This record gives sequence, structure tokens and C-alpha cells, in this order.
Amino acid sequence: MSGLDHLDLLEAEALHIIREAVAELERPVLLFSGGKDSAVLLHLAAKAFWPGRVPFPLLHVDTGHNFPEVLAYRDAEVERLGVRLLVAHVQDYIDDGRLLERPDGTRNPLQTQPLLDAIAEHRFDAVFGGGRRDEEKARAKERVVSLRDEFGQWDPRNQRPELWNLYNPRHRPGEHVRVFPLSNWTELDVWHYIAAEGIELPSLYYAHDRQVFDRAGMWLAVTDVTPPGDRPVLTKTVRYRTVGDMSCTGAVESEAATVEAVLAEVAASTITERGATRADDRLTEAAMEDRKKDGYF
Repeated sequence: MSGLDHLDLLEAEALHIIREAVAELERPVLLFSGGKDSAVLLHLAAKAFWPGRVPFPLLHVDTGHNFPEVLAYRDAEVERLGVRLLVAHVQDYIDDGRLLERPDGTRNPLQTQPLLDAIAEHRFDAVFGGGRRDEEKARAKERVVSLRDEFGQWDPRNQRPELWNLYNPRHRPGEHVRVFPLSNWTELDVWHYIAAEGIELPSLYYAHDRQVFDRAGMWLAVTDVTPPGDRPVLTKTVRYRTVGDMSCTGAVESEAATVEAVLAEVAASTITERGATRADDRLTEAAMEDRKKDGYF
């Protein structure tokens, strides 16, 4: 392994994690939102089993407030790789009363119940996610293979040791494990890998002109989901560092229209992508951890 560079080592670790989980568990699924981390994760899964197809389906929890560019990218990737896509719709839960719209209009926290129901319905025992430890302090507590109880909940105090890259996916009936092959990657690692592998991404990750307005210090796009009200609307050159529900994901002013320019911008940044652009993580000091305990990604 001494001849491998930093990216090679990260890739080798991720491929090992993916193959080990598939070998040891019966019904894996990969969470695929169309964001950059899930795009890298899907690329790694395809690489892990090449020249065969990805041997498990993809699952997307659609809030109904997703960026159109991201949904178009998701569908194109599914068609290109010939994989099966399952979609759980938050809107279905709102329509039949199982969930209620939040006063702030944000649907990201509403994804938990559709996710857990889809896992239970399809009896998935391993759920691959693109979470990274550098994103947010609650995610930094996660193991690579993280146990979820029969209610899909996470107990940060009940974490298993992972010495010498040995992972323990054992679980009782009704439980499942979340598997995070990108745990040890940083945002900069992800972008270096995207550049090295030529991975296509949704266009909104690169600088473009968009009508936006300021809400609580974040540039939100003008959409049906996020009307500006009486706030001034400006046309700015922006890009998105992370992709989520349109109602809580802000853009950043940027001229980075290429992978190389994004790499330079990320290398100079002192704020994580979620800290800079995700309003749902600002609800409380422990917003992400509270949601993860309930079964969120």
C-alpha cells in the first residue's frame, strides 16, 4: 500500500467497506439524492463490482422540494448505470395526514419516517450513506458501520469499536446498520476525487446566475417553494456547496465554474458546507444529532 497516494488510500478503504457489507449482509441499499457525496458513493459502488452491475437498489427520499437539476441528474445516472431506483415521497405522507407541514416550510426533517418505512417495507439490513465525519459534529460521532435499533434509531453511546478496519455488522431481526464508506473523507477529498475520476455532477454545484434573496444571512433561490415575499430579489453568480430541500439550502456567491476553481475555493474555505448553507442544521445546537437519534440519515 506504500505506493498509493492519499486519494488511492481513501478509495481502497471505501471499496473494501462496500464489498465487505455486501458480502456479509443480505439486502443492502444505497441512499442516492443526486448530491455530490452520493454521486461519489454511487461511482465507488459501480467501481467495486465492475464489470458487473451495482448489485443493490438505490433509495431516494424525495421531499417534493428538490432542485429540478438534481432530480434530472438522479434519473440520468439511474438510466446510465441500469440500476433500480426506489423513491419514497414525503408528499404522500403529507397528503394522507401521516406528516404535517412544518411552520418554517422545511421538509428535510420530514424525511425520517418515509426513510424508516421504506427500510422496513423492503427489509433492508444495510443502508449505504454518503455521510462524512467532517460535515457536522454529530456525524463525527458515527462509526463506519453504525447500528440502528428496531425503531431505526441511533444511540451515540452504543457505538461499536472498529479496530484495525474490522467492522461489525451483526444485528438482531428488525435492526439494520448504516454504512458510511466516505466517513474519513473531507469535502476537499471529495472534490479531488470528482476531478480525478471525471465524475459528472448537477450543474448547480458550479457557478451560474440565479435569482436569489437574503433570508437570515443565506442566499435562497426564488422558487415556488421559497417565494421572496417583500425581500429584495437580486441576480447573483452563485453555486451550491451542498444540495438539499430548496427551502433550507442556501447558495454561496462564487465564480467557480469548473472543478479546478471549486477545488481552489474549497481549499481556502474555513466553514464546512453544511455550516455555511443549511438552515435546518441551525435550528438548535444539537439539531443534526436529535434527528439522527430519530432515524435520520
